[in-house]
Amino acid sequence: MSAQLLPGLTVQREMTVADLDTVLAIEARCYSFPWTHGNFIDSLAAGYLAELRLDAEGRCIGYCVAMPGFEEMHLLNLTVAPVFQRQGHARAMLERLCEHARSRGDHKLWLEVREANQPARRLYEQFGFEDVGRRKGYYPAPRGQREDAVVMSLALGGGHRALG
Repeated sequence: MSAQLLPGLTVQREMTVADLDTVLAIEARCYSFPWTHGNFIDSLAAGYLAELRLDAEGRCIGYCVAMPGFEEMHLLNLTVAPVFQRQGHARAMLERLCEHARSRGDHKLWLEVREANQPARRLYEQFGFEDVGRRKGYYPAPRGQREDAVVMSLALGGGHRALG
């Protein structure tokens, strides 16, 4: 069942430094080139939006980090622990991020995603994000290579397309 169908079973709260061991463990399981402790510390110190999604037992399902800008928000990291993937949690975190951005008066939500990350790209496209460009060699890749990032944006003023 989707997390959206069971809202009472999840909680989203602000991420703190005390959460970083858990967050870093998930990050290491999900990515070949994970964010570092310093990346998260810098984001928290800068006052970026950083939230955890927890299940009813208080286990970390995933997290989201976003940088506010002038009338826009930039999604920096959206990660769901492998055991909780494909259950609607990423979509629910995106919904919450959009609500937060709209409440600030933001007009756009931006993100970069690895070109090869097809599951994430499909989710963002289904959510209404549009492919607006590429950043050549943006991400590190195996054997010293680099991978392009797909730049995507979502207009917040009119809402996103319905899923289904």
